[in-house]
Amino acid sequence: MPLEAISPRRALLAERIAPAWRAPLMQLALAWLAVFALFAADWAAMMLQWWNSSTYNHILLVPLILGWLVVQRAPELAKLTPRAWWPGVVLVAGVLFGWLLGDISGTATISHFGLVLALQSAVITILGPRIAWALLFPLCFALFLVPIGEELVPALQMITAHITIALTHASGIPAIIEGVFIDTPAGLFEVAEACSGVKFLIAMVALGTLVSHVCFRSPWRRAGFMAVAIILPILANGVRAWGTIYIAQSQGIGFAAGFDHIFYGWIFFALVMAALLAIGWKFFDRHVDDPFIDAKKIAEAAWPARLERFGGNGWTLLAACAATALVMLAWSANARGLDAQVAQDVALPQVSGWTRTALDQTYRWQPRTGGADRRMVASYRDGQGRVVDVVFAIYGAQEDGREAGAYGEGALPLDTEWRWLQSQDAPSGGAGDRLQALGTQQRVAYTWYRHGEWTGSSRLQLKLSNMRDRLIGTPQPTIMLILSAEETASQDAGAVLHDFLQSTAPLPEWMDDIARLD
Repeated sequence: MPLEAISPRRALLAERIAPAWRAPLMQLALAWLAVFALFAADWAAMMLQWWNSSTYNHILLVPLILGWLVVQRAPELAKLTPRAWWPGVVLVAGVLFGWLLGDISGTATISHFGLVLALQSAVITILGPRIAWALLFPLCFALFLVPIGEELVPALQMITAHITIALTHASGIPAIIEGVFIDTPAGLFEVAEACSGVKFLIAMVALGTLVSHVCFRSPWRRAGFMAVAIILPILANGVRAWGTIYIAQSQGIGFAAGFDHIFYGWIFFALVMAALLAIGWKFFDRHVDDPFIDAKKIAEAAWPARLERFGGNGWTLLAACAATALVMLAWSANARGLDAQVAQDVALPQVSGWTRTALDQTYRWQPRTGGADRRMVASYRDGQGRVVDVVFAIYGAQEDGREAGAYGEGALPLDTEWRWLQSQDAPSGGAGDRLQALGTQQRVAYTWYRHGEWTGSSRLQLKLSNMRDRLIGTPQPTIMLILSAEETASQDAGAVLHDFLQSTAPLPEWMDDIARLD
């Protein structure tokens, strides 16, 4: 087909965009393209989570929802004029600095938030604060692109366990609860991580946020609907767990497990979602034809005008944002290349009153210390035959794949028979956990981290310490110490661990001596 035959059609397509919007939209597209291209590895990791983790599969729909939300506002947006805003470059620099902190500390959630916020900040920078106000809800809804929420699993496990035991007792079934384990006449049930309900809760919060915006005008009705969207899936998950236990009493655990997978996994929560919408249906107060924004009201608003005084050239601001991103990438590359020196000749010491032996465990327990530069494991036995297991790991740096405080690292080894039972008080600022395997094997584990002059169990503090060191270019090694003892008829785990700690030097000095730190 001749070129001149298609050129007019292309021209007509371009003319559908208001002249005032053509250059800003091109600049915004280039800014977003730069964010995607320069940080492609982070976006790829995020998208893999969307695709591979059932907890985050719903995020695959979020980009489509964002596009729909913008299209709904397009007729009113066309009545407004974008104005580039140079203070937005400061916002871009701030959120990319947040990405830097997450990247150098191996905290994917922080780096992912930084990149999503970078897209939002680019909108404010290139299109201006008035347009950003008009797009406020889509910009905020974009935060659902960040895969977050699995941190709620332990708390949701306990909530589900308490709801389940209450319903089990109410239905006349005798049961005993210990942590997340419920013992019934039909057998022992565990409220495992997969039964916490976190997947459904996260998806329901996203759905509730969208529905409350699209279908309600009253802020009170929106707040009420969101409260139901949060509470309903938590209660429903408790009912689900109770239903499995109730059915197992007459039909057996095998049948109950299959029923749970088919009915509860595919049908039950669809009914709960339908129930949520049915509850809110009669309270919807937004008409289907009501516009989402009022361009006239936004154009006449005085407060954006005060901000628009700090306008700038869109192309110049685009270049400034790109330069900022390149600086952050260079800073990250330099910081991630720093590793602390780790001594070669490290070994677990002798402890007065205790004899170091090979591992002596009734049931195998092997904590995870992925990526540690040095890892030492041994058992210590005293004159009474009591045994303490010691796991000592040293890391030259904290990053993806070698992070002491990462999810799945430490005292509770994933993909094993060991399960978290409940928290346990630990001395000297440590984190204490009571673990159980096979319904009969129990042990108590205390965990400490040491970085520089700090010793404790806060994973947040550990990350902050590593962020600081890498930012200023002074890496220090990180130490993880886990002390554990079995709980048996002849051995009180807490008492054994207390006596062992009394036989060592104060923990900070003891850990430094083992790692051969000056």
